Amino acid sequence: MNIAKCFVECETDVIVNTYHLAPSLSPSPRILIIEDDVELCTHLSNHLSRRGFALNSAHCGGQGLDLALQAPVELILLDIMLPSESGLNILARLRQERGTPVILMSALGAEQDRITGFSQGADDYLPKPFSLAELDVRIDALLRRVAIDCGTRAPSMPSRHSALAFDAQARDVSFDGRAAGLTSSEFRLLCTLHEHAGEALTKAFLYQHVLHRPYTRLDRGLDVHVCNLRRKLAAVEVQGIRIDAVRHQGYVLLCDGA
Repeated sequence: MNIAKCFVECETDVIVNTYHLAPSLSPSPRILIIEDDVELCTHLSNHLSRRGFALNSAHCGGQGLDLALQAPVELILLDIMLPSESGLNILARLRQERGTPVILMSALGAEQDRITGFSQGADDYLPKPFSLAELDVRIDALLRRVAIDCGTRAPSMPSRHSALAFDAQARDVSFDGRAAGLTSSEFRLLCTLHEHAGEALTKAFLYQHVLHRPYTRLDRGLDVHVCNLRRKLAAVEVQGIRIDAVRHQGYVLLCDGA
């Protein structure tokens, strides 16, 4: 890849599989970069290291997945077009074990590509080429959402649904002891719907309060998250609640018998 197509700044240091912690910031959020383009990976690492992040990187999916599972990180930048195994497959395998926030990076920026990425559990999708400024904004926004999630008080379910447990620290729910394996965005969506149970919430409201971006008619991100949330709740056989679409409005969470 021509590095100039992604951003302008250039450095020469190569950073591979080693955390680099800025001395002025400790502790620092840890970011794992999984990118097969060594030059691009190096430039991203140098830039983010200068911002004070602790960086780790890998150039193949399997190695990156091992790093993600071995040492906890706050965020993963994951390229889709990796050698041997695609980034989407790596993401799917990661989601079986971890809810770590993931930003996908790809030259495939069409709507269907983005929908596929969100369907696999991505928290954000950054089409190449991109600027360092946009990268910074997306990383900061996602880390803010994670911080808010960690500080969110788990909502209390009505007694008849007491088997559904909210875990704000893990950003997940469980039913009869079985964890649903939600992503940060899915957990935030369920909490928001539950807080307004029985009330139809517009897509504009949900985009603003859950996905933290403006709603546009061509953006299917929310629909994908709702679909994934329904599937995961069904997989652990959650009973007593359901998420319904409200025509020309958005979505509502309904409790049986309410």
